[in-house]
Amino acid sequence: MASTVRELERCECYRVGGVEDHVHLAIRLSRTITVADLVQKVKTSSSRWIKEQDQALEQFAWQKGYAALSVNYMGLHRLLAYIDNQEEHHHIAGFQEEYRSFLTEHGVEFDERYVWD
Repeated sequence: MASTVRELERCECYRVGGVEDHVHLAIRLSRTITVADLVQKVKTSSSRWIKEQDQALEQFAWQKGYAALSVNYMGLHRLLAYIDNQEEHHHIAGFQEEYRSFLTEHGVEFDERYVWD
């Protein structure tokens, strides 16, 4: 995933990390690519790679959705620490619970029917 991001013009991947049901990437997004295009490229290349690792994984597919959040450069160290501690963090709260809480805390209205697939 990091290599895919870095292959894009003027993008940088600072960190990739996750647990069983999701992954986080801390990136610097170039002004020449949309978030949707970057996500599509990362999902496509990583899905292909995963399927090549083991025949049992040939049905692997990413969910359709994604979330893209921005942080200022001063908050980057906090974001990297958050990504590094995913496994420990999710012993306290599962991904869906944490995501709902995050959306609610930041005043983002959402409909459960469209958040998970």
